[in-house]
Amino acid sequence: MRNQYDGIILGTGHNALVLLAYLARSGLRVLAVERSDVIGGGLATEENPRSPGFFHNTHSFFHRALTAMPWYRDLELERHGAKYIEPDFNVALILPDGRALEWWTASEKTIDSFAEFSKKDAERLRYWIDEFRPIVERVLRPEAQSAPISPRLRGQLLARSPLGRKLLDVAARSPLEFVEQEFEHDVIRAGLLFFNGLREIDLRLKGFGHSIPALLAGKHMAQMCLGGSARLAQALADDIREHGGEIRTHLEPASILVRRGKAAGIELTNGERIMAKAFVASGLNPQQTFIQMLDAKATTSRVRNRAEAFQYNLLAPLFALNLALHEPPRYKAAERRPELNNALMVILGLERFAQFHEIVAAHEAGEIPATKVMWGACPTLFDPGQAPPGKHTAFMWEKVPYSLRGSPQNWDIEKGGHGQTLLRLWSQFAPNLSPDIVIDSFTRSPLDTERRLPNMRSGDLLVGSLGNDQVGYNRPFAGAGQYRTPVRGLYLCGASTHPGGNVTGLCGYNAAGVIAADLDLPIWWNPPQFEKTLSQNLS
Repeated sequence: MRNQYDGIILGTGHNALVLLAYLARSGLRVLAVERSDVIGGGLATEENPRSPGFFHNTHSFFHRALTAMPWYRDLELERHGAKYIEPDFNVALILPDGRALEWWTASEKTIDSFAEFSKKDAERLRYWIDEFRPIVERVLRPEAQSAPISPRLRGQLLARSPLGRKLLDVAARSPLEFVEQEFEHDVIRAGLLFFNGLREIDLRLKGFGHSIPALLAGKHMAQMCLGGSARLAQALADDIREHGGEIRTHLEPASILVRRGKAAGIELTNGERIMAKAFVASGLNPQQTFIQMLDAKATTSRVRNRAEAFQYNLLAPLFALNLALHEPPRYKAAERRPELNNALMVILGLERFAQFHEIVAAHEAGEIPATKVMWGACPTLFDPGQAPPGKHTAFMWEKVPYSLRGSPQNWDIEKGGHGQTLLRLWSQFAPNLSPDIVIDSFTRSPLDTERRLPNMRSGDLLVGSLGNDQVGYNRPFAGAGQYRTPVRGLYLCGASTHPGGNVTGLCGYNAAGVIAADLDLPIWWNPPQFEKTLSQNLS
């Protein structure tokens, strides 16, 4: 029985864990296998080996609106120890002259901050919050929490209502066009592009103009998990084990076994076979799933070609600088505005709208951007347990190209020096970050990301572009866009499916509904009925 299950899941990223938790609660005997010695994928919290007691969130930290996700409630994750905070002063874009553009959980305070730069832009911000809040609540949120419907049907249904037509009209633009057309101040434009866009999608893509106002109108902002991001993965694992699910680490799958046209199990690199009576679900990327894991005879050349053509984000890779500190960063601008030392997220180096184009050009050339924009946090200001008493951790992230000057291997040579460059820039804003305050530092490059998390090909933490029609019903590609694949019994559940990357858990949540329906299991949770919602008259 050890090697016979109802279902097998490849990988233990958070989406795979969400899927496993739902199916375990549904009474299935399900196993997740993980090549690494730790679970959670990007939900990584690592103790500094040179400075014991300092814990660093080396990949994922800012979790937007996670406590509003249906699976967070359904799986009782707070009971399992996953507790989140959402600091009121959420984001500060600190300028070299000491001014700051601020985002607060109270929208009126954010509007007031915008008004310090442009009263007209502040009023536009108020307008778009009010205009888009019902669209977020009644259309975009249930859409993200449902299996996608065909673009044609989606467009027809949206066109029936004022809310839907407004969404279609705004979405027709690119995020870049939306910001250029709706706001006038250079700093505000830059801040909106970065905080509300650059970290998510290619801002040049038409069809995503709604992404900026949707984030502005959302009720939740950046959140952090107490105890570190890995605590969320641990809470999911606790729920899984409580309901009979299994997780095995140090097992690397070599292939997906197919019998009589149906996914029937997996074979590990050590030759061990584990069989699945009902399904195999992959949390891996399309190339891993369809090219590396499946025998060419198990599917068609058309499917393999589509999987091979799956594209990754040029702008998604990150460089990280992680610090162990005697004291938290103290920003020079806080001498005039003390609250700036207490923002959850701090953005530095961003002051011009044109910097976006400079960053894109550098990525296309394979060069480190000359214009350095970075963002990060000091987690221990809000969660002192992530460092020894009285000490702190802090980090900064920067967008950089995966292939540096023609080869990702160049990062192994350059990353130490580049980390020091970022620290020097950081210390211009926070002068206390001197050598006697910094206990230890280390970096992570896009190549390091790919090595640790191979599904994040080319260092793409979003696991796939939203361009090339890789969105919604066609994500990851046409014919595999509703979590089902052309191979019977083989499903997808990772970030290369709808609604995409970041820590939302919705890829796993939606896959759970599809698999449960296919296996005639009772749906004990209450997923939204997106198509039914759109069929109603949204006023």
